[in-house]
Amino acid sequence: MENTIKKIAILGSTGSVGKQSVEVAQNIGAKVELLSANSNIDELERQARLLKPKMCVVSNENSAKELKLRLFDTDIRIYSGENSLLDAICECDAEVAVNAISGFAGLYPAIALAKSGKRIAMSNKEAIVVAHKFLFDEIKKSNSQLVPVDSEHSAIFQCLQGANGNKIKKIILTSSGGPFRGKKRGELVGLTAEDALKHPTWKMGPKITVDSASLMNKGFEVIEAVRLFDVKPEQVQVVVHPQSIMHSAVEYIDNSVIAQMGTPDMRTCIQYAITYPQRQEPLSSSLDFAKLATLTFEEPDFDTFSLLSLAYYAVNEDGVIPAVLNASDEIAVDAFLKGKIKFTDIFDTVSHMVRNFNNIKDPTLDDIRNADREARIKTKEYISASYKY
Repeated sequence: MENTIKKIAILGSTGSVGKQSVEVAQNIGAKVELLSANSNIDELERQARLLKPKMCVVSNENSAKELKLRLFDTDIRIYSGENSLLDAICECDAEVAVNAISGFAGLYPAIALAKSGKRIAMSNKEAIVVAHKFLFDEIKKSNSQLVPVDSEHSAIFQCLQGANGNKIKKIILTSSGGPFRGKKRGELVGLTAEDALKHPTWKMGPKITVDSASLMNKGFEVIEAVRLFDVKPEQVQVVVHPQSIMHSAVEYIDNSVIAQMGTPDMRTCIQYAITYPQRQEPLSSSLDFAKLATLTFEEPDFDTFSLLSLAYYAVNEDGVIPAVLNASDEIAVDAFLKGKIKFTDIFDTVSHMVRNFNNIKDPTLDDIRNADREARIKTKEYISASYKY
């Protein structure tokens, strides 16, 4: 079946998901109208020459000036500045945009995409975690659409196709367990960033890889599942599945379980989000059941990986607390990657910030932005005061 999606945008194109989105765009023959990045102009120049978009947006103004010089022989328009990406989203006539921007920075572009009526192939989970109400309100107003890119949420989305209003009992959210599966708290203390970045299954950016090692990423995915699929937190069951073959499942009220399975390859999820409801020939390899030795499932260790429990606390508290969880984690992970704190200090730091923050139960978008800013400042202060290595 021919792809009906002709024009796409890729936000955060030089990151892990962004690069894979470029591969998908080539695979399905879609025209890329817009690329955006922070400062990696070597990769952005390569992509621009390959895809020939109408415009590129670079957050870093010095990098944008350099990119203009490098692409002087093309007709590609280069933008930079605080609101340049939001303006470019409005100007761009892409039908689908992959939001692969990492962290809180992806929130306002997500809202701009929703306002523009474009389908959002959503890789940025933080926008859903911290400000789902505002994002979904804009989607409803513009008749936009959000299709998740995360392998787990893509799986759940696919398992819900054809549900025809039937009620679900629970969502089974799978986790590989990360590189430290089976270890106890005492065994995590001396682990380094190099250890944490050795994910057994997925190839991702450093921040999300560390979050996967601590199971914080799975905690964010619990919150995301609650928001995306309108279920209660207790209806989301996390199950450790080291082989990463079953990407997630849905159990209906008659105890029937429908699961989505496949080889672990993010490009499949990205492509489905872009071409939905169509399916096309993928870049990933086929799953050979005859060669699968074993598929195993186990309960996560909530005591050791306490950030997973903290995520359930945060989604139940709601208000600005999920934003505080996200902001504090971003700062703590960055400190860990820079060697300023130990791996287990991430757990203690984020927990302290979340459990001691004054919540606002019915926040405005400005309240969320202010809570994000305050949590970052206080987290840095807490790390500076608490850890002297």
